[in-house]
Amino acid sequence: MESSEAVYKAIKEAGIDFVVSLPCVNLGKVMELVDCDEDIIHVPVTREEEGFGICAGAFFGGKKPAILMQNSGLGNSVNVLASLYELYKIPILIIMSHRGTEGEFMSAQIPMGKATPGVLDALNIAYLNPKTPEEALELIPQAWRLSEMGGAPVGILLEITFWKN
Repeated sequence: MESSEAVYKAIKEAGIDFVVSLPCVNLGKVMELVDCDEDIIHVPVTREEEGFGICAGAFFGGKKPAILMQNSGLGNSVNVLASLYELYKIPILIIMSHRGTEGEFMSAQIPMGKATPGVLDALNIAYLNPKTPEEALELIPQAWRLSEMGGAPVGILLEITFWKN
């Protein structure tokens, strides 16, 4: 199974019905699939913290939210994750294209690629790192259940090698 299709199917399996997205070459096909799905509300945004705010409102309106973004935007999101999401125990699935990992062609992505796991750890955000489409199909729904049960964000890091499957 192709990587983008696996991520999309896993989002559906998890019951996610509200997705915010930011432009990302690796997640582009997932965004197209989400956008064509009549059961998922898809809201493209221009800033990560804007997306997290919209997802928080969607959760309080009864939706199951996820955000599709590059890990480079995690730095823009620290305050909203450490304040709003922690204070109000909001679940969200953070599906990140983990740039700056093995195979990265753009050197500017490497520093944040290295820092991403540490930033998530500092925020006490659990994360999973599926290596294959089959693992994504299994782990993304599990991550949503963890997020819902814990009332906290859970990250999915999809490294560059994931997209080559």
